[in-house]
Amino acid sequence: MCGIVGVLGRNQVAPLLVEALKRLEYRGYDSAGIATVNDGRLDRRRAVGKLVNLSDLLVHEPLAGRAGIGHTRWATHGAATVANAHPHRAGGVAVVHNGIIENFRDLRAELTAAGYSFESETDTETVALLMRQERDAGKDARAATAAVLARLHGAFALCFLFEGEDDLMICARKGSPLAIGHGEGEMFVGSDAIALAPMTDRITYLEEGDWAVITRQGAEIFDAEGRRANRAMTRIQIDATRIEKAGHKHFMAKEIAEQPVVLADALRHYTAGDALNLPADLDFRAVERLTLVACGTAHYACHVAKYWFESLAGLPCDIDIASEFRYREPPLSDKGWALFVSQSGETADTLAALRYARERVARILSVVNVPTSSIARESDLALPILAGVEVGVASTKAFTCQLAVLALLALKAAQDRGRLDAAGVAAHLAEFRLLPGLMNHALTLAPEIEALSEHLAEAQDVLFLGRGPMYPLALEGALKLKEISYIHAEGYASGELKHGPIALIDNRVPVIVMAPRDGLFDKTVSNMQEVMARHGKVLLISDATGIAEAGQDCWETLTLPEAPALLAPILYAIPAQLLAYHTAIAKGTDVDQPRNLAKSVTVE
Repeated sequence: MCGIVGVLGRNQVAPLLVEALKRLEYRGYDSAGIATVNDGRLDRRRAVGKLVNLSDLLVHEPLAGRAGIGHTRWATHGAATVANAHPHRAGGVAVVHNGIIENFRDLRAELTAAGYSFESETDTETVALLMRQERDAGKDARAATAAVLARLHGAFALCFLFEGEDDLMICARKGSPLAIGHGEGEMFVGSDAIALAPMTDRITYLEEGDWAVITRQGAEIFDAEGRRANRAMTRIQIDATRIEKAGHKHFMAKEIAEQPVVLADALRHYTAGDALNLPADLDFRAVERLTLVACGTAHYACHVAKYWFESLAGLPCDIDIASEFRYREPPLSDKGWALFVSQSGETADTLAALRYARERVARILSVVNVPTSSIARESDLALPILAGVEVGVASTKAFTCQLAVLALLALKAAQDRGRLDAAGVAAHLAEFRLLPGLMNHALTLAPEIEALSEHLAEAQDVLFLGRGPMYPLALEGALKLKEISYIHAEGYASGELKHGPIALIDNRVPVIVMAPRDGLFDKTVSNMQEVMARHGKVLLISDATGIAEAGQDCWETLTLPEAPALLAPILYAIPAQLLAYHTAIAKGTDVDQPRNLAKSVTVE
């Protein structure tokens, strides 16, 4: 979602701010801006659209100064306009903000009654005006910040810059991530360590409720109660945060292609020969129920995992969309565990669900791609998926790595609960070692899929069908297609077709069937026949045996290598991703930064 960067530098900071914001583009945004203090004077530049528009503005209207803040905005309050773009300014204070101030309407009414006027539709301007009000009352920057933070409800990451203060930034976090970077005679703030990587490898992550007073000499951090707090400094690996397309046209194409390699890395990390290499204190024997919670693509990974945990380990599972979880007040057991899945580890709904579950279950696990994230830090045990930085908004390699780690957890649960012995685990791990090769084979379908996508791009509606673990893959395939091509797509369990969706079938609606030749294949073929009897266009994705049995009357087919049942959902993710990618290319949409979407959703 929105990106924040702040610099107290030795030299001019405007170029650094813009370059750092470029590294946050993957989060999604619709406008951008920076503010600096130069010789005590606070000034700013803002532009709608891509960062190139801000860069062009700065060529014609340069902004000097060795202290500055910057922001990429993803609209929550008000359209994408210059007036609504960050930084917002009120008098001698400028602020950038990620998140939502939930009580901004009450505060806005109060400020209006006190004689303060607004220039934007945003909740953020309320924060700037509150700060101005406190400063007008004679408070210094530190005291004013403490007073303002006490009045804000909601989720936020904030960074303030003050006129007349060339050596001061103040930042705060509540529900939205924020990190402080340490340099030699310079300091940095970022919503993402990626933004800070070129400038420093020394990072301090603020904890929930923290706020910090930053000068070039360092940071003084306070907790939510206003007490001095010591937060650990960690070193980030610069190579791990490099964002390059590596010769690919888009980040999404690069990340699809990386999947065999990153998945092999994850397997090496979590296995040792023929045995699992998971934490020693991870024991599922006494677990009565597992609750899996996530959003979006990660939720579909949980949906697949439910099949694995229940069929392999006999462990009852619930799956929940994080945004609904705590509001329905689910009954949880102190003999159950809860597992939270998030690519960023900062997903606001998932983090809130974790906090709800904390005192209600025996143990909190998480599967994340960022081991320093809030969800990881607040879990009893965090398992990294080791996918590396994922820039494309539509998750690809993170999804398949999530599936791989969840599958290994299901094998561990099966072994702990006596459903698999060491030989059984070894047999599954031997299958797993075949997966990178199978994925490479699937990637060779790209030219066929590119040709198919020219036709898919003409559709207004697309249906995806699957049975068993292929049902969540149908949901994921539909999500990918609508995310980046903007074609309306829906995923259904194949058996549900005749319970309503079949009314949509005609010769203009492609139906993509994901069906390996398994025990459910014959039933899926029956559903395909129902589609074709109504002149529907079926694209069958199956293995050679399945294509030979049922592909002759299909509109088109895609042949994947035969795969063990446990691995099929991971393998079949690749054609779903390639279909979405090439269809989006055919339509000319923005593949890496699709409209209205953000990579890390840090608001509810």
